[in-house]
Amino acid sequence: MANHPIPLETVAVSVTEDALEAFEAALGNACLTVGFFLDEDTGIWRVEGVKQVGVNEAELSSSLAIASIVTGLSPVLERSATEAGGWLARTYASFPEQLIGRHFAVRGTHLTGPATANRIALTLDAGLAFGTGEHGSTRGCLVAFETVARRRPRRILDLGTGSGILAMGAAKFLNRRVLATDIDPWSVRVAAENAELNGVAHLVTVRLADGWRDPLLTRSGPYDLVFANILARPLCMMAKDLALNLAPGGTAILAGLLANQARWVLSAHRAQGLHLERMLPQGAWTTIVMRKAA
Repeated sequence: MANHPIPLETVAVSVTEDALEAFEAALGNACLTVGFFLDEDTGIWRVEGVKQVGVNEAELSSSLAIASIVTGLSPVLERSATEAGGWLARTYASFPEQLIGRHFAVRGTHLTGPATANRIALTLDAGLAFGTGEHGSTRGCLVAFETVARRRPRRILDLGTGSGILAMGAAKFLNRRVLATDIDPWSVRVAAENAELNGVAHLVTVRLADGWRDPLLTRSGPYDLVFANILARPLCMMAKDLALNLAPGGTAILAGLLANQARWVLSAHRAQGLHLERMLPQGAWTTIVMRKAA
């Protein structure tokens, strides 16, 4: 319980599908965990986050304001008390071992039994819900990676690493060094702790960096493989930098986009000379695999 001191509260907004991405990111900037649920009768998504009462209020307010500007929507922010023990119990109950693709098993630290045999185990704190494998974009990236891994990429970047799950998966699968970066200091700390927990701290280098603006990224390239599990808008904005920093024959796995955003992201990267290899739908989300000509 030390990581989640009470009191906690749940904050929530209800939005249309085209605004889901922006408001999920907004709550993610201030909350310990974020989830979203579709009302199939109305087509409205409810985005919920759990946070400590009185903590990260400025971040929450500014992030919601930005999401409102981007989407043109100003949904009412709902708040309700959340009992800490009950929240953790529900979180753990909803996070059993997850088998992803043919090779990976994502496990919470609360699980005590043995991992599934012949799987690469990735162990994460289920209380930190971002990047724990239950999200369609994370699952899509790991499934896409299994095919890309056959090329044995050597220089690997995980851009917007979050929990570090993709960097750790690549490091364990290939026994390769991976550079993992994020713009959020808390994510950098969590990813570094997860790399240590999973025994790959010697392979996964986690750094704070503002995308391609940081000279560390360009200095460490060009890359044979780039994971970019972020959001559709920044993916499009960074398409040129990504293409410039991919090695000939290099692959980019792009995710964090809803199915109706896939063509937008695809067009931005095709305009930079990359070609589509594969699209993987995972529920409401889509993962795109792009490749640079050899």
